[in-house]
Amino acid sequence: MQSAPFSAIDAAGRRPRWILCRGMERVDHTAVQQALPGYHDDKDAVLKRLRRVEGQVRGLQRLVKEDQYCIDVLTQVAATTKALQAVAVQLLEDHLQHCVQEAVMAGGDEARDKVAEASQAVARFLRT
Repeated sequence: MQSAPFSAIDAAGRRPRWILCRGMERVDHTAVQQALPGYHDDKDAVLKRLRRVEGQVRGLQRLVKEDQYCIDVLTQVAATTKALQAVAVQLLEDHLQHCVQEAVMAGGDEARDKVAEASQAVARFLRT
């Protein structure tokens, strides 16, 4: 089941009674807090980093538009790539410390599935 992007507050400013999380059915948030994404507590920091990366990409576009020297553009591409990788590492750490840790503590099939999912995410990350 593919869920919509997570939103803790609906358009009317109310917290929804249920939320959808990847791999989970409807979950009553009043009973289960684990449905929040692992980065929930660091959301502002993640968004700040992503806005910085967005600015770097705009800068890259400007460099190309202004016909800047290839090596200068490549240097900025490398910096932008590293910045995006830093966001990925933070998200992965949050996922491991929140989602995977809670699943492992619960045990059973959910624990095995979460560990496998995290392993696949690390493998994808290493291929980039």
